[in-house]
Amino acid sequence: MSEPSNTELIIQGLTTSGRTFRPSDWAERLSSVLSTFGEDHRMTYSPYVRPTTLDGVKCVVVDKQLQIEQPAAFSFLMNFARENDLKVLDPAQTDDQP
Repeated sequence: MSEPSNTELIIQGLTTSGRTFRPSDWAERLSSVLSTFGEDHRMTYSPYVRPTTLDGVKCVVVDKQLQIEQPAAFSFLMNFARENDLKVLDPAQTDDQP
């Protein structure tokens, strides 16, 4: 899976206190909320949301375009992260920026 770009946010499977979020398949479950089933009866993740593992941590990568295309879905994902005290990273914001 490709590394997240500056146009994406990362919801990490770690709480702000550093604890691993459970259940272990949370990223797949959350990503599947916006998935569809094709004519082949196979699930396809949204082009805006995908589960991945980065540095051994389960994550959900969210394309920032989702906020424009489907604001309710974007809010749902951000609320999920906030309510579960998960870290949300923005690769576009580096430590060098104020």
